[in-house]
Amino acid sequence: MSIFVVGAAGLSQTQLVADEPTSTPNDQATLLETFRKEFVAITPGMNKFPAEFQFGPSNEPSAVKVTLNRNFEISKYETYQSIYESVMGQNPSRWKSPRNAVETVSYDQAMEFCAKATELMRAAKLINANEIIRLPTEIEWEYCAKAGTSTVYSFGDDPRAPDDAKSQASILNEYGWYSWNSKGKNPAVGDLKPNPWGLYDFHGNYWEICGDEWTDSLAEVAAEPHKYYRKTNEKIVLSAIRGGCWRDHYSMLRSAARTTTLTMQTTNWIGFRCVLIKESTK
Repeated sequence: MSIFVVGAAGLSQTQLVADEPTSTPNDQATLLETFRKEFVAITPGMNKFPAEFQFGPSNEPSAVKVTLNRNFEISKYETYQSIYESVMGQNPSRWKSPRNAVETVSYDQAMEFCAKATELMRAAKLINANEIIRLPTEIEWEYCAKAGTSTVYSFGDDPRAPDDAKSQASILNEYGWYSWNSKGKNPAVGDLKPNPWGLYDFHGNYWEICGDEWTDSLAEVAAEPHKYYRKTNEKIVLSAIRGGCWRDHYSMLRSAARTTTLTMQTTNWIGFRCVLIKESTK
């Protein structure tokens, strides 16, 4: 097992042209204030937050030990539609409801939301001038998904009860939306149980976009995280997504599960959540 020490990268985003609004957004000042309050402080090496964690599937050779050396905050919820629409002026989601996670968004649209939210929250003095909203790195995302655990899921190794049928995973039902329990549901963010750090929907609901360009190698991501995180005006083709979604088999909701998507792709099974961090001086 290799050991790497990583920090977090700053980020600049490119702008896209927004579509027309699909509904009247709520008061923006109130939404931004609520959004700010929903970030959870993550302090690696202090209190309940370990400095090191295993990045990748437990007990597999591909996993690497990573040490995080920067504090950050992460939203306890996936980005929901009312805040997205208030910032972006439009709501692309198929299943519309103010507190539902926004979906049918591309990597570029998620990046643009982060850039605009940063400007608005600085202007409202909700964050400092040296702080930014951005997408999480894969390392940040998985660190928060595992929430100090070393099990396959944040609640344990087995998502199934002994009498579960077919693709049912009744233990997982309490924590994540997947193919078995999502049919006919239209859930708001945070409807199910959180992980040990009070973070919701890391298992399922929607695949979440990370800021990293896709690479197959976990060791490469851990050794050179800045290499894979998008730079100013740099176009990439494939980005990493995490967490599984409402249409997936329960095995895709594992804490270390990862896959890739085209950065321009918009589907109703991909969303995102945000990180708040001081800009890197590197």
